[in-house]
Amino acid sequence: MRLGRLAALLVAAALAAARAWGDGAPRQAERPFDPARAEQKEFGIAGDPNRVTMSVGLAMLDTMRFVPDRIEVRVGENVRLMVRNNGKVQHEMVLGSLDELKRHAEMMRGHPDMKHDEPHMAHVAPDKIEWIVWTFNRPGEFYYGCLVPGHFEAGMLGKIVVR
Repeated sequence: MRLGRLAALLVAAALAAARAWGDGAPRQAERPFDPARAEQKEFGIAGDPNRVTMSVGLAMLDTMRFVPDRIEVRVGENVRLMVRNNGKVQHEMVLGSLDELKRHAEMMRGHPDMKHDEPHMAHVAPDKIEWIVWTFNRPGEFYYGCLVPGHFEAGMLGKIVVR
């Protein structure tokens, strides 16, 4: 019973931290939006940070979990996913289909130092905030995962339902 209460408090604290973004911008420098580089993916397309229609705060935990681990959006929403690393180790958020994330996680096991600079990926140092702006222009179930070797395999995965 005591352990259950502790777990509930930890999840509540992580959720509160993920939602407590305040009025300011994230602490990292804004990536310039280049519509010419926006490539249509199965799960949507890079969004314009100046045209955000919805913001969602997420926390990354060293228990290899995202909080929340499920997000619902409507087709056409241009969403700012603000990701805070509440842990002490590096985490990342990568959007994609489940199959795509599984393939990418396998590749990362062989190349753990691989760097990414794609609009659907955010690498987040401990106690930092990064963000992804993404337009979910297709309905379906998509996912976000941490592809740091071992994290995805430990269950660091969330679902995005686009209706």
